[in-house]
Amino acid sequence: MAASLPAGTNAEAPFPAEELHALALRAWEAVSIERDLHGVLAAVADVLLPAVPFTSVGIVSFEGGRHDLYDLHVVGVPRREDETLGEFLQRTQPGSADIPLSWPGHELIPYEGAEVTRQAMEAGQAFTCPDLMAKRGWYEHEFHLAAGGVRSYAAIPLLVRRRLIGVAVFSRPEPLAFTQWQLDILSAVSRAIAVAVANALANEEIRKLREQLEAENLELRSQLGQAPWFEEIVGSSPALRRVLEAVEQVAPTDATVLITGETGTGKELIARALHRRSPRAHGPLIKVNCSAIPETLLASELFGHERGAFTGAVERRKGRFEQAHGGTLFLDEIGELPADVQVMLLRVLQEREFERLGSSQTLRVDVRLIAATNRDLAEAVRAGQFRSDLYYRLNVFPIHLPPLRERLEDIPALVSHFAAKHGTRFGRNITRIDRRLLSALEAYAWPGNIRELENMVERAVILSKGGTLRLDGRSLAGLLPGAEAGGPAGSLDGQLERQEREAIEAALRATRGRVAGPNGAARRLGLAPSTLEFRIKRLGIDKFQYRKTAPSTERP
Repeated sequence: MAASLPAGTNAEAPFPAEELHALALRAWEAVSIERDLHGVLAAVADVLLPAVPFTSVGIVSFEGGRHDLYDLHVVGVPRREDETLGEFLQRTQPGSADIPLSWPGHELIPYEGAEVTRQAMEAGQAFTCPDLMAKRGWYEHEFHLAAGGVRSYAAIPLLVRRRLIGVAVFSRPEPLAFTQWQLDILSAVSRAIAVAVANALANEEIRKLREQLEAENLELRSQLGQAPWFEEIVGSSPALRRVLEAVEQVAPTDATVLITGETGTGKELIARALHRRSPRAHGPLIKVNCSAIPETLLASELFGHERGAFTGAVERRKGRFEQAHGGTLFLDEIGELPADVQVMLLRVLQEREFERLGSSQTLRVDVRLIAATNRDLAEAVRAGQFRSDLYYRLNVFPIHLPPLRERLEDIPALVSHFAAKHGTRFGRNITRIDRRLLSALEAYAWPGNIRELENMVERAVILSKGGTLRLDGRSLAGLLPGAEAGGPAGSLDGQLERQEREAIEAALRATRGRVAGPNGAARRLGLAPSTLEFRIKRLGIDKFQYRKTAPSTERP
């Protein structure tokens, strides 16, 4: 996209020397405030344009002996969300990528023969070209510049601790030479840009190493995220640890266990863990979902029936209690039992005996009972909907499963586990998890708990490409309503959340975004810095924006 210089720009008018220092200070402020290199380039461009006209600034990295375009800012053309550099380059300068190194009337000059120029750059000297078309020989990068509509440019060396890490290339679409005082301004500002580029290169290297580590250890992370003695239960949060410790305590006994918790918290997994760690592990584990069986058939399902006991009973059938003999019977959603079946169940718990429907023969069974419900059975007893004597028989050893919103630190391990599980199922090799997606998942309230999280990861696996579990903003908003709004939704109390957010934002505003330290927001709020960081992340608060609102240090 060959843009023109701003109307009225006078490239020959000297810039007052006393402002040079102020420009450099503003550039340093841009580096300290902006979090990514592209933001740094845009902010520095805003500082420089009144003094030095140009239409684009690109960063060429020399890391690894290469000369790659690392980032590009085109004046007046903002980068789109999630747009890669290649996509941005194709949109703004469609002719500059993948071109042959040939141009009528111009021949290629190898970089190897340009040591004098490199030595000059290592000494801090800028390289400038007043008119590309007036040169006969071109370096490799100049073919790409010409294809992008560039006629004149200045390459300012980027030095960090006297090491040349690359150049900042300021371009113009007209053959308008950069004057010496303009080069002085660009050189002064380049020190700040060099620091930003060095930080970006270091962060890129760290990111690559982290992704490599995640690729090598995704399965291992899934395994480490679960307690080693619970094969299917993933997580290591204190809330989950307390549950697993309770399971260890009661599993070796024959005590009746009542598992409570919201839908989707994993009550069936806890029942399986209880069975597998009990002396009955070699016996059967029989599951009955009391809410999924019609009331008229529930008694027959549990206790069995004789042939002819009712219409449709064409043969004798063993009930679930008989099938579970010597093992464990898991009654899920036990709060949905009708009153007559509650009476029959109470007798089995008290006497360990029952009769099949249509039979007078008493049967005795050796069964360990585990029940689960998402209802408040104590409240159901007070409302007359559930027998109190049965409730006390069931509530011998209660285990309450926390909702996912109370164990958010388990989400990375859960996501890794489900990504590996469904990646294998769909033939997708998921090796990395996009950190923006992970942050959004940790900020969501999860009213559907782990079941909802697994369904989301399953859909994300289907939509993901390139081995990375990632969703664009539009899909994320559709799959996770409220996640992008910056905080939990669903069953969390909105008023308390707003109060928490306001208190944290006020503290960050007063401390200019500083979290830790004697003058940090954590000290003001009476919290540990790690706790405050977790809450900031959970609420989706951008702590860096408060650094931007700090009083300006620029000179008049």
